[in-house]
Amino acid sequence: MTRCATSIRLRFLVLTVLIILSSGKTAQAIELVANGAARYAIYAGDDLPPSSRMVVDTLRVYIHKISGADLAVTNRSEPSSKQIVIELGKTADPKLAIADLGTDGFRIKTIGESLYITAQTERGLHNAVYTFLETYLGCRKFSPTVTVIPERPTITLPHIDDTQVPKITFRMQNFHDSGYNAWHKLDTQDNFGLFVHTFKVLIPPEKYFGDHPEYFSELNGQRTPEGQLCLTNPDVYRIIVEELRRRMQEKPQATFWSVSQNDTYVPCGCPSCRAIDSVEGSPSGSLLAFVNRIAAEFPDKTISTLAYQYSRSAPKSIAPRPNVNIMLCSIECNRRKPLADDSANASFVKDVHDWTALTHNIFLWDYVIQFRNLVSPFPNLRVLQPNIRFFAANGITTVFEQGLSRMYGEFAELRAYLIAKLLWNPDIDIDSVMNDFLQGFYGPGAPYIRAYIDTMHDALAASGDDLDIYGYPWPSENGYLSPRMLAVYDSLFDLAEAAVKTDSAFLHRVQTARLPLQFAHLEQAKYIGIGDRGFFVKDIDGGLHIKPDLDSLLTVFVSRCKAADIPALWEMGTSPDEYYASTRAFLDGSLQRHLAIGKLVVLDPPASPKYHHGEASALTNGLHAWDDYHMHWLGFEGEDMDAAIDLGTTQTISAIETNFLQDINSWIFMPHRVEFLVSDNGREFRSVGAVDNSTPPEKNGAIIAPFNARFEPTEARYVRVKTSSWKTCPGWHKGSGGLAWIFIDEIVVH
Repeated sequence: MTRCATSIRLRFLVLTVLIILSSGKTAQAIELVANGAARYAIYAGDDLPPSSRMVVDTLRVYIHKISGADLAVTNRSEPSSKQIVIELGKTADPKLAIADLGTDGFRIKTIGESLYITAQTERGLHNAVYTFLETYLGCRKFSPTVTVIPERPTITLPHIDDTQVPKITFRMQNFHDSGYNAWHKLDTQDNFGLFVHTFKVLIPPEKYFGDHPEYFSELNGQRTPEGQLCLTNPDVYRIIVEELRRRMQEKPQATFWSVSQNDTYVPCGCPSCRAIDSVEGSPSGSLLAFVNRIAAEFPDKTISTLAYQYSRSAPKSIAPRPNVNIMLCSIECNRRKPLADDSANASFVKDVHDWTALTHNIFLWDYVIQFRNLVSPFPNLRVLQPNIRFFAANGITTVFEQGLSRMYGEFAELRAYLIAKLLWNPDIDIDSVMNDFLQGFYGPGAPYIRAYIDTMHDALAASGDDLDIYGYPWPSENGYLSPRMLAVYDSLFDLAEAAVKTDSAFLHRVQTARLPLQFAHLEQAKYIGIGDRGFFVKDIDGGLHIKPDLDSLLTVFVSRCKAADIPALWEMGTSPDEYYASTRAFLDGSLQRHLAIGKLVVLDPPASPKYHHGEASALTNGLHAWDDYHMHWLGFEGEDMDAAIDLGTTQTISAIETNFLQDINSWIFMPHRVEFLVSDNGREFRSVGAVDNSTPPEKNGAIIAPFNARFEPTEARYVRVKTSSWKTCPGWHKGSGGLAWIFIDEIVVH
């Protein structure tokens, strides 16, 4: 707990000297503790509520841990004596007016020989004490598990006159650690009766769709349970009002209730809903008209709704009622530059301006991590401050910076720490705060970690690469994850690890910080497959062999993820063990020899160039895919597939095998049927088997299914695989009428 106390003490002493010098010669220092002996008592009046007395105890405990001194607590106010005066909602000294401090603000001030800590509310008083511990006593809470308390027998304070009132009055990162939230002045969603994506909660399709499909979105003339609600249907309005009343009776203390779209697309396209949206220029028109009606039923509650994806643009003429809260979300935005400085984000910036022209009851929902690959390089630290400043400058006082509810992933502790400081004060010296954190958290490894951060951010800026919250660490020649840059990053981490090798705690943190870089190496090697930067080398006979250094890196990466208590590598799952298993299956499966490896493939029609560049050779390169359609799959959109392979010479064959993928949330379905054919001359083909799909088309998740034909040995030179497939998404699907995909893996011939 006292790790890095020496360096923090030095920084604290420098700060103290600077404060004294800047306050002039008349500044009077206060010696709270001298050589372990208390010189001051704490005055806490009888009218302080219990929770505020708890924070008084917190102050006493920290002072004792720092100095060994026990400060007495008295309820007698003696202004002429040496006291720390803690006052709530009032003050006896006219120099300490507190009416302007609001809910969160506070004032810390020395007057004569007394130190006053005052606030209008209990929350403000808590904020004051934690700020005092950090700013004036040098304590740090770097994470829920890493607290630094410097040790020194004497505590001397400079003259203090510190008043803080935050511009952003609701500051959330959604952590569930109450101690961390209190220290960093963070809010939670405890006041929400329902949070977000509540249409399916208020009107569950499994309960209502069978008898009342008219309650749900109309898409291409058909109702679908996969989308949203029909917001002009009077029964939908009636049911939601009744359901909210019931829930509010069960949870009367909740003040915020979300009536908001499901986490998908498909707003209702019926004539009535479409008429409103047409006039308002956005699907937010029918949504806000509906939510305003709901809010009128509950004037003493705040009814919150989303401006998210299809509903993000503000309506032209409908304004939210005063008790309607708009959750405006930046999910699509590019993170390579600050939001206001990137033309790619111009539409979001416009939406911010349009919504703030209608209301200031806005809950800004921003995204600050890479959700698809949580343990992957994501150099967005430089955009955090300008983005939060942009929100504050537009009068937005409620901000949620969404990461994870637990601290894991790339620089989780650092990112959360910086965001907490910025939400309280968008104008902090971000470099100083970052350096202070790095020094305390990584010790002697800090300079190299800082160099890594700066070098990667510089490389991103120079490359012009996009930075997407659903991105991948793709290989590139000139990007921030190019081979040259990866080598630079590796050298910096080598130096960082060497600097902390004798300290197990620092070494563990440095090695955890290195995991994203190791993940990038592994994912790039999997993506490239064969060659200098791939997982495999090819022998003279065309066989593949796994590179030992990458095989070892996979084991190290997974073991260190588990040591760091990382439960998942992406938002929807994939534990370290599951990642190891899927990667192992890719590696081991790709070592299998078969007759079609390296043989010519002719596709009719061609594969989509969006995946694996549409290269037909992906079907015979020996590399097997896993349950992510971005990797080693070939895709066909709205078409059947017909693949013919020339084995080069006549061979005896008895099996043709391949895999297909289903991921209906990405419009990917299994083929209805796959037929396998062979030929001697490449012109006349004879069927050797067919396989019908057995995977239900409505089944969710990423699913790999084998389509294998085994038959009596036969002589043939040519092999052909044909599909009968969905061309468009079925009527029940949220993409109804849109083009459907099929994805095929390696074609194996034995």
